Order: sequence, then C-alpha cells, then structure tokens
Amino acid sequence: MIKFLRENVYAAGFLLLLRVYLGWEWMTAGIHKLTGGFDATGYLKGAVANPVADKATGTLVYPTFNAFLERFAIPNAKIFNVLIPIGETLVGLGLILGAVTATAAFFGILMNFMFMFAGTVSTNPWMLLIGGIVMIAGANAGKFGVDYYLLPLIRKVFKREGKAGKGGKPTADGAKPNTPAPI
Repeated sequence: MIKFLRENVYAAGFLLLLRVYLGWEWMTAGIHKLTGGFDATGYLKGAVANPVADKATGTLVYPTFNAFLERFAIPNAKIFNVLIPIGETLVGLGLILGAVTATAAFFGILMNFMFMFAGTVSTNPWMLLIGGIVMIAGANAGKFGVDYYLLPLIRKVFKREGKAGKGGKPTADGAKPNTPAPI
C-alpha cells in the first residue's frame, strides 16, 4: 500500500484531491484567524483549566503538555497569536500548491496533535488521518504540483554540495579526498 501511495500515478491524482481539500481547510482556518483578530489566550487558559484527565482517577493524561501550556504557551500567548494563523495558512498553501508537500503535511499533523493534546477533538482526527496519508506518500503527493519542479532542483543542489571535495581535487587542507588523513 505504501509503495502504491509513493509511486503510482493514479495515487498521485487521488492525493492531489486529498491535499487540496486538506490544504483548503488549513488555509481558510488560518486566513480566518489572520483577518478575524485571533487571540489564543482564552483557549490556552481553558486547556489548562480543563485538561485531558483520566475520568476514574483524575490524573492528567498529558502532564508534560499541560506544563508546556502553563509555563510557556500562556506567558508567550502573543507569539502563538502570530504563529498559529501564519502556520495554518502556510500549511494550507503548501498543500494546495503541492509545494514541499510532505513538510507541509508534517507541520499540519504537528498542529493537529497539539490541538488534540489540549482536548480539542473537532475535525483534528480526520485532518490527522488525511495529513498522515499525504505525508507517507512523500514526493508523489506533490507530483501534480510545485514539487514536480522544486524537488529535483533541491536534490540537484544537495548533490552538488555533497560532491564538493570529491573527484581527486585537493581539499582545503591539501589532501586528496578518499585518502586517509595523516595521523
């Protein structure tokens, strides 16, 4: 199944539909927050006041995440008021355009998990599932998008940098590559 998702042209067409749908959901949520005066402070305080807890014992299910919210997120809510809407919008654009698709899906998944750790279910499991499929598909998810052109350029740049110092030319220290360094 993974091979099908990563290599099949029909899967790439199906993934195009999935990623555009998911991207639209992320982008519209982000733009709504950018234009609607988003403030995460109330949400963060609510997540700390009503944490995800075991019903039988009352113990926190995600104590580390709660500590993160209480000690870092709430005191720095202004940063989150900017990062969340911009992040949602960029994830959406990346998925819609098929630009660095797997990376956009990864960051969308990361945000979905954060929302779920805070106790918000909503559409997060559905978006998590679709984002996981898109991320697992890798480059094939962006085959009908910017990635078709962008990923070969990125590979070319990294191959060029990886070949620096090879081919028998002396390196900066004067030694030829692939020869043991003097002890």
